[in-house]
Amino acid sequence: MPSIEVPVPPLECQRDHFRLPQGEHYLNCAYQGPLPAVVEDAGVRAIARKRAPAGILPEDFFNDADEARSRFARLVNAPRAEEVAILPSVSYGVAIAALNLPLERGQNIVLTHEQFPGNVYGWRSLADRVGANIRTVGPPGSGGEDRGGAWSARILDAIDRDTGIVTLGNVHWADGTRFDLMAIGARAREVGAALVIDGTQSVGALPFDVQEVRPDALIVAAYKWLLGPYSLALGYFGPRFSDGVPLEEGWIARGGSEDFQGLVDYRDDYQPGSIRYDVGERSNFILLPMVNAALALIEEWKPSRIQDYCRRLLADAIPELAELGFGVPSGDLVAHHIVGLRMPEGLDLKRVQRTLTERRVFASLRGSALRVAPNVYNASDDVSALVSALRAAVG
Repeated sequence: MPSIEVPVPPLECQRDHFRLPQGEHYLNCAYQGPLPAVVEDAGVRAIARKRAPAGILPEDFFNDADEARSRFARLVNAPRAEEVAILPSVSYGVAIAALNLPLERGQNIVLTHEQFPGNVYGWRSLADRVGANIRTVGPPGSGGEDRGGAWSARILDAIDRDTGIVTLGNVHWADGTRFDLMAIGARAREVGAALVIDGTQSVGALPFDVQEVRPDALIVAAYKWLLGPYSLALGYFGPRFSDGVPLEEGWIARGGSEDFQGLVDYRDDYQPGSIRYDVGERSNFILLPMVNAALALIEEWKPSRIQDYCRRLLADAIPELAELGFGVPSGDLVAHHIVGLRMPEGLDLKRVQRTLTERRVFASLRGSALRVAPNVYNASDDVSALVSALRAAVG
């Protein structure tokens, strides 16, 4: 008999899982995700454990890291947990990609206008070293209807036979513009270019499937939508990197490193897959338990349900804000966890920021957009406070 798929109920507000201050309306997860209580508690327990290190056994150098790999691999549907590396930041993962991806003089690297700098400087340095070109693709002329589709079309036009690398986020960090990664990835493969994705502003709150998108690398900082600690990131590195060169030659990335007594029997082979790219001292006895607790929550809530929750949360506010003159995103390529509101003409941005601050509404001004970034800890009162503050700012 065919299996019967049980429908998953919509996600409800999860504010009770967080210890946010009363009276604050924190709509700014794209800036920093707050730690859920279980993640905070995991960190406190981990600090206490480090206080008495006799209880930290050799296998503990591996178990938490292996759990993080497995959880992240499930989250993004990576084929194997061994393809996931433990990193300190997105820029570190970009440096790994830049070191290992082939690029020749006269080729180009395609990236988006005002991309987050952690996914820019490494490529600029690579281009300078080999004599390649940076091809920056700007947005369409207006922030109106189907901004994501129009911007994606421009990216597709920029990719040609001289393109060696295409790199961007799933959504733009400043205003939440969502890109058509399926089409962009297909075009990159057509010309033989590598595709490197910074998933920091999407993975955890928006479904991402490595086996569908087929990036060569996907790098995600843990402190935003994964609701984890700062200074830790996770990176999927695909087949292009199977025999690559790491930034560091860490002892734990070598074959046989589980045998502490035999560590002086130096070996040339690495641990399988992308473990060779792990940062030195990757067995962080404080941060890894925290990120595992966070990934367990995301796995329970599911990114599809988180995305749907954000959509429902903002559904009534979007038309209200449009009536006030704010430009709101539309079209098929929309992310509901990051909404970039374009300012009405003539509105003083300082007045907007001052009004939000006075009313304890937390969102981020990024360029010409107000970036509103809700998550599962937000409720209707937070959205009402935002709309009320913006109505007051418009005057």
